[in-house]
Amino acid sequence: MRLSFSLARRLSGSQGRAGVIHTPHGEIETPAFIPVGTAAAVKTVLPGLVSGLGAQAVLSNAYHLYLRPGPQLMAEAGGLGAFMGWPGPTYTDSGGFQVLSLGAGHRKILAMDTSGLGAEQVIAKPEARLAKVDEDGVTFKSHIDGSKHRFTPEVSISVQRDIGADIMFAFDELTTLLHSEDYQRASVERTLRWARRCLAEHNRGGGLATATGAPQSLWAVVQGAQYEYLRRRCAKELVAMSEADEAEGGVGFGGFGIGGAIAKERLGEIIGWVSGELPERKPRHVLGVGEPDDLFAAVESGGDTFDCVSPTRLARNGVVFSWDGRYHVTNARFRRDFRPLDEGLSNLSAGFTRAYIHHLFKIREPLAGTLVSVHNMSFLVTLMARMRAAILEDRYEEYKAETLGRYYAKR
Repeated sequence: MRLSFSLARRLSGSQGRAGVIHTPHGEIETPAFIPVGTAAAVKTVLPGLVSGLGAQAVLSNAYHLYLRPGPQLMAEAGGLGAFMGWPGPTYTDSGGFQVLSLGAGHRKILAMDTSGLGAEQVIAKPEARLAKVDEDGVTFKSHIDGSKHRFTPEVSISVQRDIGADIMFAFDELTTLLHSEDYQRASVERTLRWARRCLAEHNRGGGLATATGAPQSLWAVVQGAQYEYLRRRCAKELVAMSEADEAEGGVGFGGFGIGGAIAKERLGEIIGWVSGELPERKPRHVLGVGEPDDLFAAVESGGDTFDCVSPTRLARNGVVFSWDGRYHVTNARFRRDFRPLDEGLSNLSAGFTRAYIHHLFKIREPLAGTLVSVHNMSFLVTLMARMRAAILEDRYEEYKAETLGRYYAKR
């Protein structure tokens, strides 16, 4: 069974939609939030708990799994799902983000918000990076031990073939909002050439996972930063590339990712440019989006699935998502607060009080991070499930106004 997408309902007055992604390991009802299990583990949370929250798929990272435990071992284990005990659909990203962030040592400038960054904090020139980009690929240093490695489009696809996720992404060049327009233009052209090579390598392997022989779906990534003409050109070229490949008997791209340098305040606008050029019959994944206002904007602009490390990363620092906005449960005012983290959510954490979880953080008990991680994932998965229901029931605008009005009321 190859991946396919079916449309359930369009969101009137926008490019938003509700649908279903059909994969060899189950269906993903969209729009949906996909929890991140970077190294084949959603940090501190058992796979069964992730599934119990309503999460339909998980996303892991090719860069991290390439370094540890290695793609060959992943294949021997039966692929990502079997290795981590997750029976549902799986994604892997290409490793491009980590190669050029962890590998290059310039994590800070990859944030969507560059306000407040001075020139001394920015590595805008590619020649200053520790990761070296050339036409054939990227040479980079491991963030673990400093050892040197090289990813090319072919290597990324080979690694992801061994990892064996249902959905994988083409290797692309990541840029920042601080790169020049000339560099963004050259980078888009390189990303297009690399996408063609990824597609050729995917076809060479029959589009099948190494361990299981199950079909994998390769999704191309649309780049172009904040430039409309570059985003639209990249999307058009990738669609044409896929259609030509399919016409010649190849597998083509099963879907499209939207990533790279996107300023928060222009998120919906940029996703809208891209969605306008992409075929309706194929799904779209927006990389690295996890705030409620961003998720609403991305859905309205045509996004189907979304991933972000924020629910678990913030959780480990005591940051809680709630229907009344984010708060830090480590703050002193929660020391005697005997309410659950959010009375409007039912999950494992609902049986524990804010005071107890505050206490766990103060004594540095890892259970604290687990409970808040479960809660935060539950919040985002529930948010998206309710958003989908609102689209299907034609009450999206009311749901959006109520949810965002409440969430941001205290800011």
